[in-house]
Amino acid sequence: METEKVKCLIIGSGPAGYTAAIYAGRANLCPVLYEGLQPGGQLTTTTDVENFPGYPEGISGPQLMEDLRSQASRFGTDVRFGIATAADLSKAPYKITIDGEKVIETESLIISTGATAKYLGLDDEKKYAGMGVSACATCDGFFYRKKVVAVVGGGDTACEEAIYLAGLASKVYVIVRKPYLRASKIMQERVMKHEKIEVLYEHNAVGLFGDNGVEGVNLVKRWGEPDEERYSLPIDGFFLAIGHKPNSDIFKDYIDTDEVGYIITEGNSPRTKVPGVFAAGDVADPHYRQAITAAGSGCKAAIEAERYLSEKGII
Repeated sequence: METEKVKCLIIGSGPAGYTAAIYAGRANLCPVLYEGLQPGGQLTTTTDVENFPGYPEGISGPQLMEDLRSQASRFGTDVRFGIATAADLSKAPYKITIDGEKVIETESLIISTGATAKYLGLDDEKKYAGMGVSACATCDGFFYRKKVVAVVGGGDTACEEAIYLAGLASKVYVIVRKPYLRASKIMQERVMKHEKIEVLYEHNAVGLFGDNGVEGVNLVKRWGEPDEERYSLPIDGFFLAIGHKPNSDIFKDYIDTDEVGYIITEGNSPRTKVPGVFAAGDVADPHYRQAITAAGSGCKAAIEAERYLSEKGII
């Protein structure tokens, strides 16, 4: 298998990966970045981004990622298409297999592989992506001011998103499969007391409809029961809040993760328990999952990588 040696390898190409590449490039680390399965990350599925500093008129998600990519390339980052398929972090230099056919030996590693939002698996979720379907209320809620939206999920995240959206929308439905909410008691109380939120227990979303975007959701109440009821509910936005899956599987034998799979770092730093291996962005962030926080963590990871390589006498 072909082998290549580098000083700094970055895996992932969202705001965290590209920002790490910008800082690593400016520090003359000659970084190599592999973009992964979805070049640009989750933001490439978002139409308008209005909360990233520096764009007063907003910017499309794909264009923002292209700008960051260009900036990383300008400072010498070698940006490549490829997917990390295996990892050996047992000793330095660390070995990352790309596409199952090439091994990169790297003195420092920045993991910015992100997290993938969980969806119901409906064809309509893909059909209306960016046209009424979202997995981030904080990102897209602003576009639904004084409109009617639905949130799918029954945990703390779903309740948090419903409360956030209730501050913008005219009405928020919470679609819950079970006859109860799984959220903490305090979150349940907040949801139940909010005049704009209505919880639909024992409901399953089975489809969406609309000509130029989401105009409604098809629901089944008490699916499979004698009193099963099917009906359509008019809505303008459909928000998924059933969790995220961090893309950390190939690293789990070497670094610590929580029960969901988010990489655990030391304190407020991007350092993992493996010296010279850093985690940035959504793969290590179960709480915020914003482009700007991911970018900030990418900056920190690159600075830590530069310090590590300097202390080791590699640069």
